[in-house]
Order: sequence, then structure tokens, then C-alpha cells
Amino acid sequence: MAGGIAPFVPLLVEGRGICMMSTAWRDKQDHHLINFIGAFLAANLYRLNFLSISPDFIFNNGGLSVAFIFETSWDCGNAAAVFSRVNALKRQFKNIYVVVAVPTVEQIESFNQSYFKYGMELGCPAFVPVNDPEMGFEMMLKIAHARGVCKQQDISSTMRNEREQAVQCMDAYVRVLTSIPGIDDHDANMLAQAIGSIEAIAKASESSILESTDLSRDKAEAIIRFFRDPQFYLSPKIN
Repeated sequence: MAGGIAPFVPLLVEGRGICMMSTAWRDKQDHHLINFIGAFLAANLYRLNFLSISPDFIFNNGGLSVAFIFETSWDCGNAAAVFSRVNALKRQFKNIYVVVAVPTVEQIESFNQSYFKYGMELGCPAFVPVNDPEMGFEMMLKIAHARGVCKQQDISSTMRNEREQAVQCMDAYVRVLTSIPGIDDHDANMLAQAIGSIEAIAKASESSILESTDLSRDKAEAIIRFFRDPQFYLSPKIN
């Protein structure tokens, strides 16, 4: 990229995370590319750390780590080493991508031939061909950001489902207790807070119910009879 870093518009202004760059990878690159990466990360609210790591990059975004191998210019003479490294790292990292800059037709053809020659399995890991290193790094950041967003959405969805299940369980709990003559929603909620599960209430003594709640003795007796007196809990009742 002649003339230094070209102006760019931050693509992920809401992104926030950590980018770890391999010191070994950094030391092989042109300083203009390293400056571009640093500026692009800062504009997108990512912190850059230089570390001795096996992949070229590891992004941590939204609690998810994504690793990258980044070949800034495809070299057909180095294909065997590249694919050997890919095979080694894909066994170490669950989320890994390979970004390869192939700016010429010859490089594209060489890369495609090597991909099948070395028996790569489609999507395992995913290869991302790009026109130049700057585009390659932007793609890496987009992928890491998207994976982090998906991870957060999965967590939110799980929490929402758990809340819905908890509400459903509480509804069932209240329905069981309010089937006892004289016990209303308020009483059921108080029993839940003071004593706990249906099983715990079924085992509770009359005195412990009276001590733990503001239920009357008649209601406490009704609860005891409901769970322990077959003639009571098997007889038809109308609330």
C-alpha cells in the first residue's frame, strides 16, 4: 500500500475485544501493514497485544476466542509447510480460519491446486481468500466480531429460555399448592420462599409451616392433610 495507511471508515464501531498478534508473524511483515492493523483495531475499540502464540492471530470477542492463520501473500513454494501447519493447528483450536492473500490469477490457481493436493476438507477449517493483506485483516475482524455476537446471542437465548422454564415451573408449583382448599397465590408464593420445593412442603411439619410463614393453623393443617391423608387428597374438591 503506497504512501502509508489509506483512510478507512471503521466497520465495527460497536465491536470491543482483544486481538493477540504472534510476535513471530509480526517480525516477518512490512511495518506499513502492522501500522494499518494497529490503527484499524484502535478505531474499532480492540486492544492489541503482541504474544508468542501458535496461530498468527487470536481474537477474543464476546467471550469467544477465534484463531487465524494469515498468509499475506500466497507462495506456491511454501504450500507444504502452510498446509502442514493448518493441519496441526486445527487440532488445537476449535474456532480457526485461514486467511490467504491471492492477488494474482497465478496465485489463485496455485492455491486451488494445493488445497486439493494436500487433501483439505471443505470448511475444516474455513479458508478465506482475499485480494490483499488489508482486506484480509478486515475480514478477520469481521469474522471474529460476528462470531462473538453470535456467542452473546446464544447466551442471551439460553438465559431467556431458562427464565421461561423457571416461570413455567413456578406456575405449575402455584397450581399444585392452590389446589389445596383455602390456599391462594399469596400463600403458595410464601411457601415457596420460606420452605421451598413441593417435596419439602410435603415433608414439613405443621409447626415448621406456622413458624416459617404467616399462614393460619387451619391452612397449615390443610396442607398436612393434603399431602399425608389419602382420604383427603383423593377426595374431590372445589376451590
